[in-house]
Amino acid sequence: MNKKGLFLLIFVCLLSFSSYAQHKGLRITEVMVENQTNITDEYGNRHAWIELYNTTRKSMQISTVFITNERVPEGQTPDKTKMYVIPLNDKNTKIEHLQQAVFFADGDPWKGTFHASFELVPGQENYIAIYDADGLTKLDEVVVPANLPADQSFARTVEIAQWDKIDSNDFNPAEWEFRNGTEKDSAITPGVNNQVIELNDKIEKFQRLDGTGVMLTVMAMLIVFSALILLSVCFYIFGKINAGIARKNKAVSQGKPEDADHSEVEEDSGEVIAAISTALYQHLNAHDYEETVLTINKVKRAYSPWSSKIYSLRELPNKH
Repeated sequence: MNKKGLFLLIFVCLLSFSSYAQHKGLRITEVMVENQTNITDEYGNRHAWIELYNTTRKSMQISTVFITNERVPEGQTPDKTKMYVIPLNDKNTKIEHLQQAVFFADGDPWKGTFHASFELVPGQENYIAIYDADGLTKLDEVVVPANLPADQSFARTVEIAQWDKIDSNDFNPAEWEFRNGTEKDSAITPGVNNQVIELNDKIEKFQRLDGTGVMLTVMAMLIVFSALILLSVCFYIFGKINAGIARKNKAVSQGKPEDADHSEVEEDSGEVIAAISTALYQHLNAHDYEETVLTINKVKRAYSPWSSKIYSLRELPNKH
């Protein structure tokens, strides 16, 4: 085998492995063989239906997956021509995590993507299996008993939390039950989870433990105060960091080294202190003291408007 052929073989093996890893969590969860009063297809007709369930925690594209009602004898290879392959290029074949897709077993695949190429026969045992895109890897199977009454389904009883613990792809009758739709525990649920959950166990338990709501109040207060304390610490740290950055920037702008000790206070030299003291002494002792001596000097002024009579007397008008 040349290098090109070896590379092609490795590529095909990797592609097959990735496809199997993607579709490994696809399971059959509910089947109805004789549908008289249950759901209808997009044409308003009632047919047998098969529900597939994505048990993984991520979305799954189920196109290229095979669905068949042909049981493969031990040691033989499945015949792809007798299987219904889910077609490509249909956005509705993408199943979100923990969601379902319902296929009608009416033998009319030309009606649409969700119409299988085979039919289920009432009154006899019906085998259903799904295979991966290679047509060889079996993903899941179920054997529907022949005594399943009309308008009743054969449903899986595995809880959602237990799917991860199931590794076998063989039929286990202990995981299945008849459902007639008369009660909540026996509800027929095409396109819906088989387990109808109305209450949250954790909430119910908390209500029993804290009937008065005191514990909830204390928890809420602790959360609020803890958040406030955390914010205070964060603001204090950020303030310290910003103050340090501001000091460094100021030191750089003044030409001082960044690592200078700002706590040290520069002391004046002796010459500066002496000069300042001398200046203060001369300022405070600029004049002699004059005790009990009063000096009056006469100032002669030729004219002062304050002693002028013309501003104090009103001139009377002349009479003619």
